[in-house]
Amino acid sequence: MKVLLQIIILLFLAPLIMSQNKDIKVSCDPETGLCTVPEFSEKKENINWNTNTEVIYIGDPMCSWCWGISPHLNALKRYCDTQNIPFTMLMGGLRPGGGDTWDNDFKNYLKHHWNEVNNRSKQPFGFELFNQENFNYDTEPACRAVVTVKQMAPQKAMAFYELVQHYFYVKSKDPKQVEFYRPICDVLKMDYELFAAAFISDEMKQATHNEFKKSRNLGINSFPSIIYRKGEQLHLIGKGYAEFNDLQAIIIKLNKAN
Repeated sequence: MKVLLQIIILLFLAPLIMSQNKDIKVSCDPETGLCTVPEFSEKKENINWNTNTEVIYIGDPMCSWCWGISPHLNALKRYCDTQNIPFTMLMGGLRPGGGDTWDNDFKNYLKHHWNEVNNRSKQPFGFELFNQENFNYDTEPACRAVVTVKQMAPQKAMAFYELVQHYFYVKSKDPKQVEFYRPICDVLKMDYELFAAAFISDEMKQATHNEFKKSRNLGINSFPSIIYRKGEQLHLIGKGYAEFNDLQAIIIKLNKAN
């Protein structure tokens, strides 16, 4: 009888424990501009590299500090292009599945956090999202949309990523809805119907999960993060909010160290 009572108590408390864990699974630091998520439980795998050097950016369209760093990331991408350094963008998965209770506490946390990003980066934010009665802050669909475009039109992936950020953070639209992406496809002259069919496919869902896993294989579980790779050596040159001039200086210094 005592064991049965303990089981009943545990069953009763389990939802409460799980809900509390949801509140702490993402931690964002206003000083460093870094959002951290728990490690995946999956076993890490080795990565085979195709080039000698590479800049790897790991982020999430619905990570506010990733929106804050966006102008500097664009400048870094342009610099890499002029130096013939491959630039790779990986989706890290900030809140895949979401599940945080959409209550005043969570809304106030987000508002405060977005204001911090705005104050430091000067990136614009809209706050109409907080007028919605319900919203699931699930970042997997937005990541999946970027992964889809990386496969459909890789040369447009960076612009697509930034437009997803803009439509969410400034226009307060919902990236979980496939119609969210229609105007973005129009701007980038992409076939929306082809995109929509791929976006909802199991193939893209698996590809997105694989990117989340790859980012963890690189040892990254906080966003935004930027790696400069030379051969097998990985140099974490940006962790949290970073500006282009600082990132460029580190890359130049690493290249001179050869």
